[in-house]
Amino acid sequence: MLLTVGVSLYTVRLVLNTLGVEDFGLYNVVGGIVALLAFLPGAMGSATQRFFSYALGEGDREKLKRIFCVNWTVYALLAGFALVILETAGGWFIADYVKIAPERYDAALALYRVSVWTFILSVLTSPFRAAITAHEDMHLYAGISILEVVLKLAAVLALAAVPGDKLVLYGWLLLGVGFVVTVVYASVCWRRYEECQFRRFYWDSTLLREVLGFTGWTLFGQLTTVVRNQALTILMNQVFNPVVVAARAIALNVATQTNLFATNFNTSLYPPIIKSYASGDRRAMYELVFSGSKITFFLMWILALPMFLQMPLVLALWLKTPPPDAVLFTRLAFIDALINAASLPLMTAARAPGKMRFYELSLGSIQLGIFLVSWFVLRAGGAPYSVFVIAIAASAIMLALRLVIVRHLTGISVRAFVSRVLLPVIAVVALSLVPSVVLTHLLPEGLSYAVFSAAGCFGLAACAIYFVGLDAEWRLKVKTMVVDKCGKIFAGA
Repeated sequence: MLLTVGVSLYTVRLVLNTLGVEDFGLYNVVGGIVALLAFLPGAMGSATQRFFSYALGEGDREKLKRIFCVNWTVYALLAGFALVILETAGGWFIADYVKIAPERYDAALALYRVSVWTFILSVLTSPFRAAITAHEDMHLYAGISILEVVLKLAAVLALAAVPGDKLVLYGWLLLGVGFVVTVVYASVCWRRYEECQFRRFYWDSTLLREVLGFTGWTLFGQLTTVVRNQALTILMNQVFNPVVVAARAIALNVATQTNLFATNFNTSLYPPIIKSYASGDRRAMYELVFSGSKITFFLMWILALPMFLQMPLVLALWLKTPPPDAVLFTRLAFIDALINAASLPLMTAARAPGKMRFYELSLGSIQLGIFLVSWFVLRAGGAPYSVFVIAIAASAIMLALRLVIVRHLTGISVRAFVSRVLLPVIAVVALSLVPSVVLTHLLPEGLSYAVFSAAGCFGLAACAIYFVGLDAEWRLKVKTMVVDKCGKIFAGA
């Protein structure tokens, strides 16, 4: 995760410097149109992983084979559907509605078509990624993730060295990366998992209906997430200039990459939560949700706090000349990401019973509301940062609603979640934020002082998490782990 975040953030800097601010903004707008269907691989992968994990929890190997065959058929059909939609409606939208300088229209259209095929590869990769995660082979997941970000970095370095239209060339290089990653995922799953070997085609009509029902509502929920993020980027392209769009893209990139710690930790929680529910061990599932929600937030907070307070310097060092609104946008994006981080294990628990209709309709309606409210506010003359404020308010409402729905679906205690998760989280934020703000304000400006301030904020957050955020059992776990690791290091030295 550390390597992935570092390389990914450095890659964004290189892309911005190589393409320039306007082409970078154009790349995110064109890519955002393709990303309107990016919910497909994420939602389908989440659904497939749920069925894989449930079958593993039941210990049914034959069902695993049927699940893979049924899901692969659904993936192939949806990939074909997405290709038709993107090549027709997407091309029409670019031609008629996206604000593109006439001299860059051909380059934008070429980039779009290449991006469509990169997206199709990501759809076909999803079942293999889901299989690896469900089997909890996280070392393979981490290794391939590192390979992917390193290849993307290599693509950007090649972009700077090779002549030609950088925007189009970058699209072709990313398509090559997507092809390599797909081949690696498929090869690994073919070798390790019997259900992924296509030795025989297994079919189950009942399972197909169950998969389509679960996947359909999951797709709806993911679509509303895409509308919340990518459609807002396109909306801002209609209202503001490309520099503002680039600032939003930078903010989402920074928040997303920092949030990888929380997201990847929750990826490792997904299989045991589903398996605990499938085996009937509700107590174990509740413990995973409580502990997971806290740790997920803390992993995000310990990185977000120093970056939040030193954001002007961070962006200046990272991008040299960041767009004017980037600092404010990134800080607001961090707040939104922190609220969502605590919700990730609850999202997993909601998927365990497989009853997604009410959950996705309720949460999806709020996400669609973010876009609609933002549209009205911007059309009324609202400032660009208002879309972030609206999203933050909606995320807080969604956290509360998600908790109530999960209580109905699984029986989890709202009172226990508040006392064991929300109150420790609030205490950690208060005890580390106030002294961190004071420390940052008192120190003079300059790189060395900023580094000292960031280290102090990190330490304050770590101490607050250890002594206030964690209970006695978790403090013992952390202490034992640190002592064990230090012992191995000194023994090796």
